[in-house]
Amino acid sequence: MSDQIKFTPPTEVELNQVEHPAWDEPVICRVEVDLPGWLTKLTGQSHWEVYSEEEEENCISFAMRSSHTRGLQKATRVEDDMQAEVTLYHNGYAVVDVDGKSLFDGALTHATNDCARLSYYHISGEPIALN
Repeated sequence: MSDQIKFTPPTEVELNQVEHPAWDEPVICRVEVDLPGWLTKLTGQSHWEVYSEEEEENCISFAMRSSHTRGLQKATRVEDDMQAEVTLYHNGYAVVDVDGKSLFDGALTHATNDCARLSYYHISGEPIALN
């Protein structure tokens, strides 16, 4: 009986030398954002509504306003009403400006926005579960 132990040194493998077919498949990220809820949290003012949206190649922008009104006339603007622009980029980045001031500029994740829900899908439409 021999007490010899055979040791094989580790070999370095570059990432492009190993096949990862799952990494080569396109992934679709879908972001759902409760815009009125998010603006309420950012500003402390409730009753936000979207009054226009514009889609571009890499983003979608929403023009929003707080909808506090006096009396029965909805056209009357109250002094403390606010205007906002929310831009959601297709890469998961977002920018929120309220009355010309930046309130958010960063990535949409559960850590930065609990009003956003991110879902990931294979190109086939099958959901991807992340751990």
